[in-house]
Amino acid sequence: MDCRHDLPVTNFHFDDSDDVAKVLYGRAKIEDGTALFRFEKKGNVQQLIHNLKYRDHENIGFLLGNWLGGELKTIKNYKTIDIVIPVPLHKKKLKTRGFNQVAKFGQQIAEALNADYMDDVLLKLTNTKTQSKKGRLARWINSEELFAIQNIPSIENKHILLVDDIITTGATLEACISVLNEAKNIKISIATMAIA
Repeated sequence: MDCRHDLPVTNFHFDDSDDVAKVLYGRAKIEDGTALFRFEKKGNVQQLIHNLKYRDHENIGFLLGNWLGGELKTIKNYKTIDIVIPVPLHKKKLKTRGFNQVAKFGQQIAEALNADYMDDVLLKLTNTKTQSKKGRLARWINSEELFAIQNIPSIENKHILLVDDIITTGATLEACISVLNEAKNIKISIATMAIA
């Protein structure tokens, strides 16, 4: 990826930043949280994620996961991650798109952290329209009660890294965390490609 120096890197994981935790403050407890980039409208990161999601450039997820995974494996707090879980797509959207845009991202991070990648824990129950054209309030309302959990024993007593493409209001991640917390004695951290 030759354009690395043109991308607005956050370095949250190196700076011990709590910017991701602040988005979820009072709504969901996390151990650690990071985002690789800052998301700006009409910026390079928006273009990158758009190409990943809508132009079938699945290799972008692979590259970003490699990049962030390579950095996270050098940080003590992330070395305790046992499982990486992607925010799921509804099965209809998965069928239309052909892949979950965060799958390769999560798989590469899992490999770097020597963790298991599990995409059979969270299920998306409702097929919502794309969030990218919605305002913050509409996104927040839209994310209520969308997810379910299965295979609970496989994640109990584990440190989970929940991965997604962009954190905006945090509503989607909050909904996932709420469902994951049905499992006993888990810790949850978050890694996203970008933060808005």
